[in-house]
Amino acid sequence: MVYNRNRDPWQINMPMYDHDDMCPNYNMCHCPYCEYIYSTCNQFPCHYPPACPPIKLKDCGPKPFAVNIEKATKQNDNFRIALWTGKYLQLTLMSINVGEDIGLESHPNLDQFIRIEKGQGLVKMGDRKDRLNFQANVRDGYAFIIPAGKWHNLINTGDIPIKLYSIYAPPQHPHSTVHITKEDAEDNHRGYYRRDY
Repeated sequence: MVYNRNRDPWQINMPMYDHDDMCPNYNMCHCPYCEYIYSTCNQFPCHYPPACPPIKLKDCGPKPFAVNIEKATKQNDNFRIALWTGKYLQLTLMSINVGEDIGLESHPNLDQFIRIEKGQGLVKMGDRKDRLNFQANVRDGYAFIIPAGKWHNLINTGDIPIKLYSIYAPPQHPHSTVHITKEDAEDNHRGYYRRDY
């Protein structure tokens, strides 16, 4: 359908065709990476994958870096992956499976920031391993800060994996760390070393 711009001046920026009339077989599609809803049909190709490829998840530090952190976090399926490691700060992504937890731990010389992009859980913190007197239910959009020296854990209490990003200052893991599973993380955690970049 072609619009008459003289008759309908308010439609001056409207497309010169009506996709519904031109293609009766069109469907609404959902891009798995950017969550963009778009229409597609046999005559007009889908924008995925060329216009919306997955984000490359690799350690880009210590170079300048910009990323859609929400998309990168939701895309990650590794238990932990370092996305940026510098001399004074590190950004990691995590995916905590249903019924799993990060693991009770304490970092005596660093502060940690965590934001949950998807899922829900219970965060516990305290001064002693056996006295975690701070507890909070957290979910999408929640952030929490773990001061240096606090024992802490995050337990997945939902029915989908928790997708989160974590910022350590200074870095906690070696550059380019990838832990596919929690077991990998536990095995590699004992051998942590810190390099200057």
